[in-house]
Amino acid sequence: MAPSPRTTPPTGEPARRAGGRGPSMADVAREAGVSGQTVSRVANGRANVDDATRERVLAAMRRVGYRPNSAARALRNGRFRSIGVIISALSAFGNSRTLDAVASAVAAEGFSISLMPVAMPTQGEVTGAFSRLNEQAVDGVIILIEQHQLDASEIELPRGLPVVVIDSGARRDHPVVDTDQAGGAASATRHLLDAGHRTVWHIAGPPESYAAERRRHSWQATLERAGRRVPPVRTGDWSPESGYRHGLRLAADPAVTAVFAANDQMALGLLRALHETGRDVPGDVSVVGFDDMAEAAQFWPPLTTVRQSFDEVGRRAVTALLAEIATGSPAGTVAITVPTELVVRASTGPPP
Repeated sequence: MAPSPRTTPPTGEPARRAGGRGPSMADVAREAGVSGQTVSRVANGRANVDDATRERVLAAMRRVGYRPNSAARALRNGRFRSIGVIISALSAFGNSRTLDAVASAVAAEGFSISLMPVAMPTQGEVTGAFSRLNEQAVDGVIILIEQHQLDASEIELPRGLPVVVIDSGARRDHPVVDTDQAGGAASATRHLLDAGHRTVWHIAGPPESYAAERRRHSWQATLERAGRRVPPVRTGDWSPESGYRHGLRLAADPAVTAVFAANDQMALGLLRALHETGRDVPGDVSVVGFDDMAEAAQFWPPLTTVRQSFDEVGRRAVTALLAEIATGSPAGTVAITVPTELVVRASTGPPP
C-alpha cells in the first residue's frame, strides 16, 4: 500500500495552511510544545513568560516561518506600537540630529517609526500628513516643524491622536519640547561681554525659524540689559555660505571684535571670511557658534559654542508621547525645556 500523504509539515519546514495561508499560532504551539496562550503572550510582547520559554517560542516561529500579524494584534490590544513623525527641513542639522534621537528612543521602547516629511507646513500639508499616518496606523505623532507656519491660526492639528511638538511655539494644546534657546544665546553673549568686548554682533538664522528668533531676541535683550549698543542683525540661512557672505562684510569693519553666530555652520563660514581678510581669531575677532556639532572642536581655531542636547530632546519627546498613549488622555500644554551648555574653546578671547 502506498504511504499516505503527510497532513502536517515536518519539524523545521514552514507550514502552509489550506488556501495558501501562512503558518498559524497553533503551528508554532505544536512546534514549540507549548500552549497557544503562551504563543499569544510571546507574540504580543507580554512579560509573563519566562526567558527560556520565550526563546523556545521565538525559535519555533522562525522555523515554521510564522510572522505575528501586527494589524490584528493592534486591534486586540488597541495599540499599533508605531509612532509617526511629521518633519520639515529634513536636511537641516538640528532636525536630522533630533530625528535620529527620536528614532533611537522609539526603538528602545519597542516601537517602530513612520516618517512623514512635509515640504511646507501649511494646513493642507500638515492635514495630509496626519491622514497618511492614520492610514499607517500609528499610536501617536511627534511634530518636528520649526517654522512659524505651524502656529498659524489656520492650521488645526487633528484631535483624538496623542501629539508632542518639538521646537515650536507654546500656543498648542500639546506638550512642547525644546532646547533652552534663550538661555544658550544669553550665555554666548555674556561670555563675549565678560571677555571685555564692548558689544557683540550677531549672524541670525532665518526669520521663519523659532530657534533663530529666540536666539536673536535673547542676544538683543542681553546687550540691552548690559547697557550696550545693539548692532544691526545680519540674517543668514543656517548655511556656511551665508556665514561667509556676512563674514566678509563684518570683517571689513574694524569696530567688529566679537560675533555670535546662531549656528556652528554659519560660524564656520564666518571663520573662513575672517581668515581670508587677515582678521585673526581670536586676536582681532572672537567668534561663538551654537549647536556644538561634532566638527566644531576641529574648526580652526576650535570653536567656542553653545551645546544643545539633541539626544535629550528626542528622549523627552518620546517619553512625553508614550505617557499620553499609555493614559489615553491629552497632556495639554506642557513646556519641557532641555538646558544648554557653553563650551569654551580657542575661538574667543579679549578684544585687541
